[in-house]
Amino acid sequence: MRKLTYFIACSLDGFIGDPSGDGSAMMALLDEEFIGYLASECPDTLPALARAAMGLADRPLERFDTVIQGRGSYEVGLKEGVTSPYAHLREYVASHSLTESPDPNVEIISGDLVAKVRELKAEDSEFDIYLCGGATVAGELLDEIDELVIKTYPIVYGNGMPMFATGLSLTHFALESVRTFGNGALVRTYSRKR
Repeated sequence: MRKLTYFIACSLDGFIGDPSGDGSAMMALLDEEFIGYLASECPDTLPALARAAMGLADRPLERFDTVIQGRGSYEVGLKEGVTSPYAHLREYVASHSLTESPDPNVEIISGDLVAKVRELKAEDSEFDIYLCGGATVAGELLDEIDELVIKTYPIVYGNGMPMFATGLSLTHFALESVRTFGNGALVRTYSRKR
């Protein structure tokens, strides 16, 4: 069975963005070492424009072939005219307000998100599924997430958009690895305790 991996950036206090969801303050902390890590070890998670700028556009998929994101995450690129931000992957956007997709590579999930994710996880594929964000989608899919990869940046928002917008749902994960970077960022990987 394919894994659903929530691969997300957050602040030291666990926010993926300010109260409006804007996470650009974290992107300002990206440096050559960290960008090199993303390019070499996580290239499937990079948007298509970043892959092209780094000379990775033709690089074969390594880990993920599908991405799921919420409408808010999707609209970050859409506002800039990017209708297929992860064109190298199958793209799904969970939304109750988008009625039709602006791009043939992007499928809108307006119905049962959990059922769709279970269907995708049951596919026969060597690749996993990348959950890009945001908080509402991650909260809805918490019981389906098999792995967390949390890129923690050395900033504090004080308040903002949490990693999971959900009610109390005590869920246990086991720490698999921690990687540190010179810019103060950490990448922690957790697997779901079964």
